[in-house]
Amino acid sequence: MKQRNEQDSFGKVQIDDKYYYGVNTFRAIENFKVSGTKIPLEIVKALALIKIAYARVNSENKLIDTKKALKIIEAGEEILKGKLDDQFPLDVFQTGSGTSTNMNVNEVIANRAIELLGGKKGDKIIIHPNDDVNKGQSSNDVFPSSIQIALSILIKEELIENLMNLQVALKKKEREFKNVIKAGRTHMMDALPVTLGQEFSAYANQIKHSIESIKFSENELHKLPLGGTAVGTGFGTTRKISRDVVKFIKITTGINFSQCENLFEGLNSKENLLCYSSALKRIAVALMKISEDLRLMASGPKCGLSEIEIPSLQAGSSIMAGKVNPVILEMTQMVSSQIIGLDFSNTIAAMGGRFELNVMMPLLAYNLVTATKIISNAVKILNEKCISGIKVNAERCKFYAESTPSIVTFLQPYIGYDKATSIYKESLKRNVSIREIILKEKLITEKELNKILNPKKLTNFN
Repeated sequence: MKQRNEQDSFGKVQIDDKYYYGVNTFRAIENFKVSGTKIPLEIVKALALIKIAYARVNSENKLIDTKKALKIIEAGEEILKGKLDDQFPLDVFQTGSGTSTNMNVNEVIANRAIELLGGKKGDKIIIHPNDDVNKGQSSNDVFPSSIQIALSILIKEELIENLMNLQVALKKKEREFKNVIKAGRTHMMDALPVTLGQEFSAYANQIKHSIESIKFSENELHKLPLGGTAVGTGFGTTRKISRDVVKFIKITTGINFSQCENLFEGLNSKENLLCYSSALKRIAVALMKISEDLRLMASGPKCGLSEIEIPSLQAGSSIMAGKVNPVILEMTQMVSSQIIGLDFSNTIAAMGGRFELNVMMPLLAYNLVTATKIISNAVKILNEKCISGIKVNAERCKFYAESTPSIVTFLQPYIGYDKATSIYKESLKRNVSIREIILKEKLITEKELNKILNPKKLTNFN
């Protein structure tokens, strides 16, 4: 296999010529054989977009040769199209600023641009990865910006849409089940009746507020620290250049990006990413609650609550024939657990700022991109393979509503708290209904009792 020599201040290395990356990437590959988990391609593509923007703006301001700029842009666009995905092998656990990945992108773009100009990979005289591709930039401002850009695109193209679709599906079930009365439960014990629709209204609102939380945190993600370069002072570029770059990214993505008001904060503080992580955790907590409720309501089919039926998708046991499990709900709960765990890791990473720079950014990049993708996928699957196909066992729900001893609460204004307590205990002891005891003791007439225990009245006091 043909190889080429590349050199840096540490000496020469030999690189397989099929690779576009150079000596900096080569050394990072050797130094960071940690997990085998690669930096997400969403980050790589966001970095490529930044390189395209700088090449364009630097060329317009005559800071780089136009021919060079055009080929840098062409190479960057190939990355955006996924044509060079195999050129980005670096481990997540690397230098904390993301310098290795930034240089990986610089070298791939430079060598591909050199090739497009008719030269040979590694000929830095034609195009230099630092002097040309990275001109006016530092890993310290482009890497955190790439995280924010990647997340903003995922939110726009996947997460919000999937959450909104789930909210719509839950609202539909709220309407469908609005007249299905059932026993409420508090402390996992029998409580006053509710409707199944009322329970689903809570789920829909949980997702609604989760969407609002994402949108709130998203505002901070749109404020990019581009232009801060190494320490926030902007050495090596101008405020006009960086603002024009941000404007180009805004137009290209259709996302309302702007330059953050304090570039020093943009480099050394990552509370903005932690705010978004917390919003993801909010979704996870909501999904955990919803999934657990649905699992319990669907428990059975003979020995559980069996109030609802969820779609049957696959065999549930390798030994118990015919058994079907709530696999989508279990998947959702595992994803939620993972999101919550990643949020804890993100909290530690966000505290990794020392003086002018946070040095745990690759971990934040991986955790947040991964979290966004898996929770978005989980929400989509939950909606399509579970929520939309839920059916109700109305008779079972009605039975529980009429059986809950807590309906004695509605009789307290007529018979008093103490008598109601006595009847509650008698109902449990003798395993008879509250209605039967009331009528037998002639405490209230049947006509009046029917009026008091009217199912619609029991669940709507507004």
